[in-house]
Amino acid sequence: MAQPFVLPDFYVPYPARLNPHVEQARQHTRKWARRMGMLEGSGIWEESDLDAHDYALLCAYTHPECDADTLCLVTDWYVWVFFFDDHFLEIFKRPQDREGSAAYLDRLPAFMPMDLAMGTPAPTNPVEAGLADLWARTVPGMSDAWRVRFAEATRNLLNESLWELSNINEGRIANPVEYIEMRRKVGGAPWSAGLVEYAAQAEVPESVAGSRPLRVLTDAFSDGVHLRNDLFSYQREVEDEGELSNGVLVLETFLGCTTQEAADAVNDLLTSRVQQFENTALTEVPALCAEKGLNPAQCAAVAAYVKGLQDWQSGGHEWHTRSSRYMNQEVDTGRSSFGGVLGTSALDIRTLFGRPATARLRSLTHVPQRVGPSLLPEFDLPFPVSISPHHEDAKRKSVEWAGRMGLLDDIWDEAALSGFDFALCSAGLDPDATPEELELSAEWLTWGTYADDYYPLVFGRPRNLEGAKLCNERFRACMPVDEPAAGAAVAVSPMERGLADLWARTAGPMAPEARQAFRGAVDVMLESWLWELHNQVQHRIPDPVDYVEMRRVTFGSELTMSLSRLRHADQLPAEIYRSGAVRSLENSAMDYGSLMNDLFSYQKEIEFEGELHNGVLVVQSFFGCDYPTAVTIIDDLMRGRLRQFLHVKEHELPLLYEDFGLDRDGRAALDTYVRELEDWVAAILHWHRGIRRYREEDLRGGPATPRELNGPTGFGTSAARIGKLLAQPSPVRT
Repeated sequence: MAQPFVLPDFYVPYPARLNPHVEQARQHTRKWARRMGMLEGSGIWEESDLDAHDYALLCAYTHPECDADTLCLVTDWYVWVFFFDDHFLEIFKRPQDREGSAAYLDRLPAFMPMDLAMGTPAPTNPVEAGLADLWARTVPGMSDAWRVRFAEATRNLLNESLWELSNINEGRIANPVEYIEMRRKVGGAPWSAGLVEYAAQAEVPESVAGSRPLRVLTDAFSDGVHLRNDLFSYQREVEDEGELSNGVLVLETFLGCTTQEAADAVNDLLTSRVQQFENTALTEVPALCAEKGLNPAQCAAVAAYVKGLQDWQSGGHEWHTRSSRYMNQEVDTGRSSFGGVLGTSALDIRTLFGRPATARLRSLTHVPQRVGPSLLPEFDLPFPVSISPHHEDAKRKSVEWAGRMGLLDDIWDEAALSGFDFALCSAGLDPDATPEELELSAEWLTWGTYADDYYPLVFGRPRNLEGAKLCNERFRACMPVDEPAAGAAVAVSPMERGLADLWARTAGPMAPEARQAFRGAVDVMLESWLWELHNQVQHRIPDPVDYVEMRRVTFGSELTMSLSRLRHADQLPAEIYRSGAVRSLENSAMDYGSLMNDLFSYQKEIEFEGELHNGVLVVQSFFGCDYPTAVTIIDDLMRGRLRQFLHVKEHELPLLYEDFGLDRDGRAALDTYVRELEDWVAAILHWHRGIRRYREEDLRGGPATPRELNGPTGFGTSAARIGKLLAQPSPVRT
């Protein structure tokens, strides 16, 4: 069968190496698979299938340095996971049996007990038997924290198969953002990252395991693994199996382009994710280790983990070029500068230049320029806008509050804040709020947007990351969890006073668990501002996937939505909010709102501020396209996210009701939360259309223009020198 496209030149900067114990692993895993019932008689594989797929070769490439026993165990894990994939396809996907698959998946976590002394049920099929055996052989050498992480990754890998099955049932192709998010779970690469910790004897210290740099490393690794697999497996998955979960098909549909063009675009995204991995490993991970005070052994474990992920990327590529499971007839495995030596086909220095180098250059060499008024598409939003009758009162009180806190003494004045009218946004976000609730909401938006303007100006221009980190620590001190009102005692600067006041009024009435959850949402927002500064210091336009995911936080979406979740805390179980369906709803709404903001703020950010964090600019850099084309792509992506929101609301929430056994009150509470998300999106559009912050007349001498500053007076702000900064010539080219 002819290949549907020519495989592109892959960016693989690290050479693949082969573990010398590969043949021992082949012999061991063949016996193990037969003992688990995966071969003759399973109806899924024969021995010839296992030999042809050669998972021992995959593991020997992806774990080139581990000993023979470890390689055999890791190979068994991969045999198990690929058998699960094929077994699920034959038993549930082909007959489209969602009910049966749910019951099947519900049993599997019982075979991963945190305490092995608890035992497991009697296996009823090869997947259960294999999981029980592997878990018992693996976890004794790992910590409880690793067991929790790896079990969660395994559950995600198994359970999200239902998402793929639902999409096949409906004949629905995901949009690119949805696809990347779900592919991480169902694709299994986070699970593979857990096995890297095991095989490399490089368990990540618990103090940094949940940090943004480590999370980005794992996510970028995962996306690289999955997008590479999508290119090699397109023919088998899409043409033979009827799969709809393939990145090439997703971009082919979204961009309306040819299969070859979509394959090239997927490869560009793959390259960007590998380069994101490199950037994080080199610029963020070392600083993280120092900040957390890791000892030499812990630093070495983190370094070994990073190296293990690099080995996996290169080894996985090498295996894809050789396995009979994939489309690879036209791959040149002997073109490298090493003369075709086994294991070096991934290392071709020519792939370090060309498109990969051009894309990286674009992301690092942006020059601000005049762009004119922001181009805006038609926003066909089906949600009505309702505005609270207390809007004007909340506006007056929030402006007075900002004056009392000192937020009108430097980058803003009263005229500017009145033009921004954050109370209008709050009045749409929560039209049923009491006057007190609406005022508090408007003041949170005031504080957060002030900080969003302040950080790039005060800390970004002078490249003062340490000052920003100190400022964040001061903010955290203003939000004590045990005694919320005590934060006022440590507040000195205007932003500190404002945050301490908001924290006491918001968190004070909350229950302790809700207060801790809300504190977490604020902490995540604070960290996201450091991410923006980190890119600003490098003068680097973010990778598109990293940008979309971080934009939800920098825009304040997580913060405002967390307050809505807390409102229903007594009506719905916490697991509801962690479910894939609700997270999909929230993320779709967040992306629509934040990308909308990028469209409106493009001139302000690109022409007047020299900003790098704008979705339109990210698309321009990634595709190498002009401004109008990027606007069209962003508009298409927003429409895709809106369609996803409506799809989840119509098709996935009813399944969620059944899965959680929600009664009438529970269903009503969840329906109310969905309407609040609709209010959230509609209010943001209404606010952008009605305020004075982004129009050209506001930017050229209007209330949105920053005025000359005297400089902040709070602790840790002396490096700002804001007046001098604003007196410097504009970076805009004439």
